[in-house]
Amino acid sequence: MNDNLKGMLIPAVIALAAITALLIIRGITFRVLHRWAEKTETDIDDIVITAFKTPSFYWCVAIGLHIGIAVSGLPERYISYLSKTIHVVVILSIAAATANLSGKVFTSYVQRSNLPIPTTGLVHGILKGTILILGLLIALSTIGISIAPFITALGVGGLAVALALQDTLSNLFAGIHILVERSIRIGDFVRLETGQEGYVEDITWRTTRIRMRPNNMVIIPNNKLSQSIVTNYYLPEKSMALSIPVSVSYTSDPERVEKVLLEEVSRGIGEISGLLADPAPAVRLIPGFGESSLDFTLTCQVREFDDQNLVQHELRKRIFKRFKDEGIEIPFPHRTVYLRQNP
Repeated sequence: MNDNLKGMLIPAVIALAAITALLIIRGITFRVLHRWAEKTETDIDDIVITAFKTPSFYWCVAIGLHIGIAVSGLPERYISYLSKTIHVVVILSIAAATANLSGKVFTSYVQRSNLPIPTTGLVHGILKGTILILGLLIALSTIGISIAPFITALGVGGLAVALALQDTLSNLFAGIHILVERSIRIGDFVRLETGQEGYVEDITWRTTRIRMRPNNMVIIPNNKLSQSIVTNYYLPEKSMALSIPVSVSYTSDPERVEKVLLEEVSRGIGEISGLLADPAPAVRLIPGFGESSLDFTLTCQVREFDDQNLVQHELRKRIFKRFKDEGIEIPFPHRTVYLRQNP
């Protein structure tokens, strides 16, 4: 057998055998880890195992190739090139695995601990992007490329890019401002000054997505949202006051009407979903004296914005039925018309 062929074949066989052995060990290890993770209550171990499952394949291949190269008779120059390539692959795979792991762990931790930190696509993207850029810089430094000129070039190029992408950067920084200020949060029910309303689904690097009640999505650029007037029905808290106007005849006793309304609201607490007992409901003769009726305002507390329709529906049915039983008249407008005849 030719010595050159033999010198290449033996390292290739050694590398293949090493890769095969490492992949077998990897498969057994992950199988044991999956069984162990199924017995634990936390999901952090599942996230870690999933994040490192794919990169570990490249690590096994890289280690096997490194072993094969080490026993080969290749010139030092080629060995150096191949070693640097393997190092770059390993570094980038570690950076990708760390970026995915950090994003998933961050999201899981914030959701479980109920911390006042938004777990949006923007935050997730910034976290992953920072780790990937650091991994790229380390990889460039490993292969002997000085990162100082690269950073300088990025600074000069960044200025040109910033001028060309003013709108995109404006949306990016507006999104960061919204997240930091926390005037709008994921899950909040908001109403825009244009009249559109719905739940905030996500705040990305460019847009904010609001899911409307008909299950349509409104997509708003972040800079437009930061400059518009927005009503947030979940701030300072989800519960809100609900005012229901009630009109009765001028022949009705105001004290009796007030008592009936409070009794019906009190009975509805615990029976009507979303109706709260605290703060206590109240009835006021406001706005007062109408053209054809005494106008009361019944004020009660509901759990959140979406509960107000059901609470109004149920309370109005109960009030109407109770008024009929009590003989309290709900008037309709009266008009007195005088006809003048010419002599």
